[in-house]
Amino acid sequence: QVQLVESGGGLVQIGGSLRLSCAASGSIFSIISQGWDRQAPGKQRELVATITRDGSIVYADSVKGRFTISRDNAKNTVYLQMNSLKPEDTGVYYCNGVDMSGFNFWGQGTQVTVSS
Repeated sequence: QVQLVESGGGLVQIGGSLRLSCAASGSIFSIISQGWDRQAPGKQRELVATITRDGSIVYADSVKGRFTISRDNAKNTVYLQMNSLKPEDTGVYYCNGVDMSGFNFWGQGTQVTVSS
């Protein structure tokens, strides 16, 4: 099994920045991709960004050019650098992962609030 623990959420003003971290533990060798989803109040959860084991990256159109996903293999940690934050970026951000069997798993979530 894999466990994911997020950190780094909080309250930030419009145009500000935050960096989220997702530390993986357990059967990390089985992870083939990790990323971030988010869920805004009253909306469905949506993909924000993913990074595969070979380094391929996908971003949601709404965050391209503002968010950057990266990975530190030595620390088993994936990061999401979020710049130029907008009110519509507000939500609970969940770290997610997929293992070699196709099983999906998520962290507990961290709240990001962008306020004027």
